[in-house]
Amino acid sequence: MEMRAFTAACPDMSPFETLVTGVGPMETSFSLTSRLASGTDNLQAVIHFGIAGAYLYSDDGGAGILDLCLAEEEVLGDLGICHQDRIEPFVAPELGVIDHFTLDKQLLEQATTLFKQQGVVYTKGRFVTVNSASGSRKRGDMLVRQFQGLCENMEGAAVVRVCAAFNLPCLELRCISNFVEDRDPNRWRLKEACLRAGKTAALIGRYLHERKFPRAYNE
Repeated sequence: MEMRAFTAACPDMSPFETLVTGVGPMETSFSLTSRLASGTDNLQAVIHFGIAGAYLYSDDGGAGILDLCLAEEEVLGDLGICHQDRIEPFVAPELGVIDHFTLDKQLLEQATTLFKQQGVVYTKGRFVTVNSASGSRKRGDMLVRQFQGLCENMEGAAVVRVCAAFNLPCLELRCISNFVEDRDPNRWRLKEACLRAGKTAALIGRYLHERKFPRAYNE
């Protein structure tokens, strides 16, 4: 649904190549790696976009329904040992686990400049990637306490990790479709969030193309 909105908002698709990665970090890693392994010479950057669930904060901070969010960092939220009240990360050096990732600062700056010019309201912060979407407020609160996350998704960290391996800068954009609370699909705004995510990603893509965004190493 997000990609349909993107293509509908881009009358000229020639500057872009699209890829629907699938659901979850495994499918995303496989599909994106398969594509990039065939060659990246014609690629300048990756814009990863989709929907997300916003974490609820006791002080009513954070993001609201249909808000736009840009990732400064991604963290693998449920990689480790799952206890009732926390995720215990793997810390043994010999395991070589990497579970925190930083998004490309130049791309993020370009996107925020565009949003300010266009009067687009947005929030920046740390995104949490999970294998299993949170279906309760209790789990969401646990992840917020541990990671101070803005929202959760199921693909972002995988995209950032693969892009880093191929030296491609990456930007991640999400539109909030629901809150991370006790599961209630009647409160979700999936269609509207997908539409806004796709249209906004197209706006960013056209902006970067017009300015001939230079290829750079992912930071």
